[in-house]
Amino acid sequence: MKRKVTLKQIAKELDVSISTVSKSLRDSSEISEDTRLKVKAFAKLYNYKPNNIALSLKNKRTKTIGIIIPEIVHHFFATVISGIEQVANENGYNVIVCLSDESFDKEVINMEMLANGSIDGFIMSLSKETQLKKDFHHITEIINQGMPVVMFDRISNDILCDKVIIDDEFAAYSAVQHLINKGFRKVALITTVDYVSVGKLRTDGYRHALRDNNIAVDENLIIKIEDIDHCAEAIEALIGNHAIDAIFAVNELFAVTAIKAANKFNIKVPEQLSVIGFTDGIISKYSSPSITTVSQNGIKMGGKAAKMLIERLEMEDEEEEHYKTEVIETHLVERESTLSL
Repeated sequence: MKRKVTLKQIAKELDVSISTVSKSLRDSSEISEDTRLKVKAFAKLYNYKPNNIALSLKNKRTKTIGIIIPEIVHHFFATVISGIEQVANENGYNVIVCLSDESFDKEVINMEMLANGSIDGFIMSLSKETQLKKDFHHITEIINQGMPVVMFDRISNDILCDKVIIDDEFAAYSAVQHLINKGFRKVALITTVDYVSVGKLRTDGYRHALRDNNIAVDENLIIKIEDIDHCAEAIEALIGNHAIDAIFAVNELFAVTAIKAANKFNIKVPEQLSVIGFTDGIISKYSSPSITTVSQNGIKMGGKAAKMLIERLEMEDEEEEHYKTEVIETHLVERESTLSL
């Protein structure tokens, strides 16, 4: 049985662009007869069957970008969308936003729906379930058929495409080091389960900061939240049962929940407990006390992702496959939730 090939593989084997293969299979007059015959013969030999995604590619430009995000609870994703839309509109593109709701199946359905002629390319952040399954076939298939994808924030190194990230591990390391520099030694961590890529990296940063300062890592001071909607009980147990003087939370919802839990136990923030969160959103600015946080600069991340995708869409040399990973700088925004000892 002959192996199934993609447009991308045919292009590579025949040393032509994906666009040339696609046009040859559609008998485009733009391609010489010799090249068309060669492409068709190769496609027939390997029983190439174009799918719905492939049929929609290169036929027409929609000037529309598809965005898939895991959720809208986090202010961070709203700022990324804002950054994408700003750059997209400046370049004559519109955007369509879909939510995966942390579901692998919904992520797949969204991609299949949008790729069938609705958009020119994707900007996406992986769902929690996709990262758990480590199943990226829906994304690699779209890339192999010639539709560009730019990933941001939650990414996978198993997918070859352009990416926009922050240095999550270093950002977490710096935040915890900031607490240690202020004199805190009992620093707890509120994080996600390890299969969420950004949570794992931020956990690694926390651990490295403690070790570099000769502070033993106490696993009892690390809680990993899987269901963000039911995180309060675990956070209350951490604060109520352990003598801690600071908390590093990997998102601002965990941070504000920690402050609420501290209030429940009559623990004053920041006088008795300092808290640092992640993502400089509305919650961090307007909670009481306001929260010291790592700023991810979502608008800049979104703008960079849109710029990379549009450049990829408008590249004349489609044979180039040198993918880039852009790293957006972070910084600590100090507010009322941290106190020097």
